[in-house]
Amino acid sequence: MFETLTDRFEGILTRLRGRGRLGDAEIAEVLREIRVALLEADVSLEVVRDLLERIRERCSGAELSKSLTPAQQVIKVVDEELTATLGGESFKLTYASKPPTVVLLAGLQGAGKTAAAAKLARWFKQQGRHPLLVGADLQRPAAVEQLRVLGRDVGAAVFSEPTDPVAVARRGVEEAVRVGRDVVVIDTAGRLAIDEALMREVAEVSAATRPHYTLLVVDAMTGQDAVRTARAFHETLELDGIILTKVDGDARGGAALSVKQVVGKPVAFVSTGERPAEFEPFYPDRMASRILGMGDVLSLIEKAEREYDEDVAAKAVERLRAGRFSLEDFHEQLQQMKKMGPLQNMLGMLPGIPKEVRDAGIDESQVSRIEAIIRSMTPQERDDPSVINGSRRMRIAAGSGTSTSDVNNLLRQFKEMQRFMRSSGMAGALARSGPRRKKKQGGRSSSRKGAGSRH
Repeated sequence: MFETLTDRFEGILTRLRGRGRLGDAEIAEVLREIRVALLEADVSLEVVRDLLERIRERCSGAELSKSLTPAQQVIKVVDEELTATLGGESFKLTYASKPPTVVLLAGLQGAGKTAAAAKLARWFKQQGRHPLLVGADLQRPAAVEQLRVLGRDVGAAVFSEPTDPVAVARRGVEEAVRVGRDVVVIDTAGRLAIDEALMREVAEVSAATRPHYTLLVVDAMTGQDAVRTARAFHETLELDGIILTKVDGDARGGAALSVKQVVGKPVAFVSTGERPAEFEPFYPDRMASRILGMGDVLSLIEKAEREYDEDVAAKAVERLRAGRFSLEDFHEQLQQMKKMGPLQNMLGMLPGIPKEVRDAGIDESQVSRIEAIIRSMTPQERDDPSVINGSRRMRIAAGSGTSTSDVNNLLRQFKEMQRFMRSSGMAGALARSGPRRKKKQGGRSSSRKGAGSRH
C-alpha cells in the first residue's frame, strides 16, 4: 500500500532537501506537487484540500524552527499532518468488565469479511484472549464452512446453526458465556451492493447482541467507493472503526488516507495479505513515516517478536556459539522469516532503502528453491556439507528440481557465510552474551503495546 504515493513523496522531499532557503514561492510549488501526488493516489478531494491548508498555515513562517533547516521543518510538518489525516492516535480497544467482549463485523460481500474475522480472532489469541467466531452469514453459500476452515487454521472455535442470522448471533454470545470465551467475533452477511435488506439485517443483529465494537470491513482496492461504503454503513450503524483488506494490492492508498476524515472513524486494522499472520493494527504515525520513505522499523520488530519461535532462535544461537551452524539450522531460520510475511513487505519497512531496490523486488521463488535443495539432502549432508561430492550433487539437484549449478551456488554461499561468522567474531560474541529471551506478560511480549481504553 502507498507505493505510488511513497515514490512521489520521496522525489518531492529529495528536491526539497537540496534547497537552502524556502520562501512562499517554493512552499507553494511543494504544495502543488503534494496535491497532484495525493489526487493521483485517489485521496478524497476534500481531504486533500484540508491537508494542504493545514500544511500551508504551519509553513507560513511562524513555525520555522531554528533547530531545523527550513526543508527539515517542512518535512516534519508534512509528517505530522499526514499522521493527523490518517487518524492521529491508533485505535484502542478495551475489554468488557463482564466478558465476553462482542465485536460485530459488517461489510459488503467480497470485501474479505470472513477472512478478516478469522485473522482478528488470531490477533485476539495473541493478546492472551480466548475468542469464539460466530458464523451469522447465512446468505452466502458455504460462508459458515469457510469460517470453520479458517477457524481451524487459527485455532479458534466456531459457532453457527441453520436458523436465522439474528438468532445465530444471539445464541453465539450465549454460547461464549456458557463455555467461558471472553471475546466473540460475529461474521455477518454482506451483499454485492448496499440495500435495505442488508442494512435491516445487520441492524437487527446489532440490536440483538449489543456489540462493544462494530467494525466495518472494506476493500482498500475499491478506493473512494470504500469511503462511500463506510459513510453509508455509518448512517445505519454506529461504527467504531474500519478494517481495510487487500491493502497489499492497493498501491495508491486513497481509502486509508480519506476514511478517517470523511467518516470520522479510524482505521483499526489492515489486512496485508492472504495468510492469517498478514493482519495488523493500523498505526497512523508509522504509516505516515512509511509514506514519506522513512520506514517502519518498530512494526518490523513487533512482527518478528510475534512470529519468531524463541526455541528455534535459541537453538540457532547455541549452534553458532559452538561453531556448528548447519544447513538444517539455516533452513529453520528461512522458515521463521517466511512466517513474517512476504520479504518485499519487510523491505518496505526498512528506512533508507533506495526506490530502485524496492522496485526491483525480491524473488520469493529463490527462497523456495533453496528450501527444496536443503530438503533433498540427507541429515548427514545438511550437518556436514563437505561430504557432498559430484554424485550427491546430481542426486540433490534431481530431487529438488534444480540444477547442479544451483546446488553449487548454495553450498558456496553457505560456506562464505560460515567463514564470515568465524572471521567477524560473531560466535565469540554470542558465547559471551548468550541468547536473550523475550519476557512474557499475559501471553504477549512485554515490549509490545497492550490494548488500551478508547474512552
